[in-house]
Amino acid sequence: MSESLGIIGGGAMAEAILSRLLTQQVYHPSEVWVGEPKPQRRRDLAETYGVRTSDDNRQVAENADVLLLAIKPQVFEAVAADLRAAETAASTLVLSILAGVPLQKLEAAFPQHPVVRVMPNTPALVGAGTSALAAGRFATDETLETAKRILGAVGSVVEVSESLMDAVTGLSGSGPGYVALVVEALADGGVAAGLPRDAATQLAIETVRGTAQLLSETGLHPAQLKDRVTSPGGTTITGIAELEAKGLRSALISAVRAAAERSRQLGS
Repeated sequence: MSESLGIIGGGAMAEAILSRLLTQQVYHPSEVWVGEPKPQRRRDLAETYGVRTSDDNRQVAENADVLLLAIKPQVFEAVAADLRAAETAASTLVLSILAGVPLQKLEAAFPQHPVVRVMPNTPALVGAGTSALAAGRFATDETLETAKRILGAVGSVVEVSESLMDAVTGLSGSGPGYVALVVEALADGGVAAGLPRDAATQLAIETVRGTAQLLSETGLHPAQLKDRVTSPGGTTITGIAELEAKGLRSALISAVRAAAERSRQLGS
């Protein structure tokens, strides 16, 4: 891309995005600055990726056409106050992956800037994430396309209204935790049925991965796939009946709604 990228924060999610952007040649290392307070972390990022690093966030912002905020939400106010002193162009696109920080606060910190709020999830670490984008008042079609290209480097991208970002957090943001719990439970069930632990874990992981891929590539509704693998009086329908009796479906629905409500509380 012709524009330069500044990343504020050098944590795991920032590195995941950076790594994929460079691997896919969306950016060249010479076009990227990373602001990070820890000296060893700065050295590691510079040596691994060939990007420029700094402990001065203003320097990073002043060298960026796109500014990615990848810090902890609790330090946002302090970092934003620091960045207000930076001489940035009004056209600088601000991308925020800060959970619970609404567009209203972001736009107050970066007046007149195009701002896009993003909710990624942890599979982004292996390029299999999904990110939801919500555009601010000054975001244009062009800046949205830039945001989508950047986040597309770590997986799929969905555009939503900000009013839905808490629901996104409850589903895809927190969802990897639910799926990990399901995988662990499936593996435990395999062990209980006599499988060795390693084999049970591998079978559980590959079953979840394969089923997700099948649904994605065929466009089948989950209910259609379920019906295809359940034969009358068979093993699958027996297992499904047990899951329904134990409330798996309602438990997952309740988990998403509870996490979404918690996201609303944290953002208020």
